[in-house]
Amino acid sequence: MGRSYEKYEIRRRNPDPENAALVVVDMQVYFKEMATPILPAIRRTIESCRAQNIPVVYTRHSHKDPSDYGMQEEWWNSVIRDGTPEAELMPEVDKRATDKLVHKHTYSGFYDTDLEQYLREQGKSEVIITGVVTNLCCETTARDAFNRGFRVFFSTDATATENEDFHESTLKNLAYGFAYLVDCQRLEDAFTVKNIA
Repeated sequence: MGRSYEKYEIRRRNPDPENAALVVVDMQVYFKEMATPILPAIRRTIESCRAQNIPVVYTRHSHKDPSDYGMQEEWWNSVIRDGTPEAELMPEVDKRATDKLVHKHTYSGFYDTDLEQYLREQGKSEVIITGVVTNLCCETTARDAFNRGFRVFFSTDATATENEDFHESTLKNLAYGFAYLVDCQRLEDAFTVKNIA
């Protein structure tokens, strides 16, 4: 069986640890059922990035009141309410006090947040996207990063969604126009040999 990114890879490049930040999208209790199967890949990616001194940024999707619901409540008939246990990050993702936490209220980690400002202040021009939901918050954050001038790397094995069709469709679309596809092993190999290109 081939590597998880090879099926749709069009362009190839490895992230540069000096310019990259890892973005762990919405690994929250609300998404536990979907997120649990990818926990080993998420933790492996986090550990690999931390070993390279790559900053780890976590996003957390929640809503404080109807003024920030946008289309979310109409579309899903519910929202993740801030301050509830479901809104909290899963403890297994090992967020540390020094890690950046971005609070968001829509699919993109960039929309109406300080994520871009934080990345620019850190001198980062690349993002590695992991988390849930592949075809919603992860894909939207990846596209938004690309449109804001960041080089995007999208994990094929540290992202998850409801079904394989959604996951595969996102990989095809992002590989075509927005992101370089990677997996845990590819990141580790790139970081080990410093093969940046």
